[in-house]
Amino acid sequence: MSSFASDVTEGDITAGEDPVVRQAAIDALGNMNGTVVAIEPTSGRILAMVNQKLALSSGAQPCSTIKLSVALAALSEGIINDETEVRLGGRYHMNLTNALAHSNNAYFEALGRKLGFRKISHYAHLYGLGEMAGYNIPGEELGTYPDEEIPAKLGGVGKMCSFGEGISMTPLQLGALVSAIANGGTLYYLQHPTTPEEVADFQPRVKRQLDIAPLIPEISYGMEGAVQYGTARSLRVNFNEEEILGKTGTCSHDGTRFGWFASYANTDVGRIVIVIFLEGGRPTFGPKAAELAGHLYRNLYDHNFFTTRAALP
Repeated sequence: MSSFASDVTEGDITAGEDPVVRQAAIDALGNMNGTVVAIEPTSGRILAMVNQKLALSSGAQPCSTIKLSVALAALSEGIINDETEVRLGGRYHMNLTNALAHSNNAYFEALGRKLGFRKISHYAHLYGLGEMAGYNIPGEELGTYPDEEIPAKLGGVGKMCSFGEGISMTPLQLGALVSAIANGGTLYYLQHPTTPEEVADFQPRVKRQLDIAPLIPEISYGMEGAVQYGTARSLRVNFNEEEILGKTGTCSHDGTRFGWFASYANTDVGRIVIVIFLEGGRPTFGPKAAELAGHLYRNLYDHNFFTTRAALP
C-alpha cells in the first residue's frame, strides 16, 4: 500500500465541522494516506474528521498506542506508579515515565504478564475498546478485541500489551480514550454534527465515568516526555509554544505499515484532542504522524484557535 494518496477528503460530510480545525487538519495531512480526527474533549464533539471513510472503518492494529490502556490498567491495579522500576533483564530497570516516552516494548510486555489477559481485557473494554465510540455516526464500524489471549507463538498477552497484537482499534476509540485522559475521566460518546443546526443543538452524551483522575498525572509525565524527548519529539520541530502530551504507535501487518499519534494540547485556555492514523509503506510510522500533528497545532495556534474557543459561551 502506498503511503501517499489523493482525494482523501472525497465524500466527507463537513457542514457541521469547525472550518478552522478542518482546514488545519487537511493542510497537516497533505498527501499522506491517512485520517485526522479532532475532538473537543470536554464534550465529545468531533470538530473535524478528514478522510471519514478511513476514520470510520474497522480500524487497525493499535501498535504502541495500546500502551496507554495498559498503563492505566497497571496503575489502577496498583502494581506500579509512575516511578516504579520494572526489571527488564539483568541490571536494567525502567519506570513508567520513560517507558511511555520511549515506547519501551519490554516494559509493557512485563506489565501485561503481571496483569494477565483477564484484567487487561477488562480495562480495555472499560476504556472503550471493542465497542462503538460514536453515537449514531453513520458508517462507523467496530474495532475488535479478542475474547481470549492470542497464542504464545504470536507473543501472548505480552505482545498484546506492547504492540496491540491481535487487536483492531479505530481512530474514534483511541480519540475517546485520550479525551477521557484530557478531561479527567469522562468517557464521552463521540458525536459528529453534520449541519449547523446540529451544532447549535449539540448536547454531550456521557458513556461512563472512568475512575482514572488520580492516575492522570502519573501517565501524563510519560505522554509529555514522548513529545519533549521521546518518540514524538518530531512534533516540536513545528510547534513548541504550548504543552502537548501524546503517544505514538508504529507497527506493520500483512505488509502494511501503520503510524499512529494520539495527543492533546494542554493549554490554559482550552484543550483539543488530535488522532492521526497513517497507513502505507516505509514513510509511514508514528513519528511521522507526530510531525504532522505539529503542523496541525501550529496552524491552530497561528489562527488563535485556543483563545477564540475560550471566549465562546
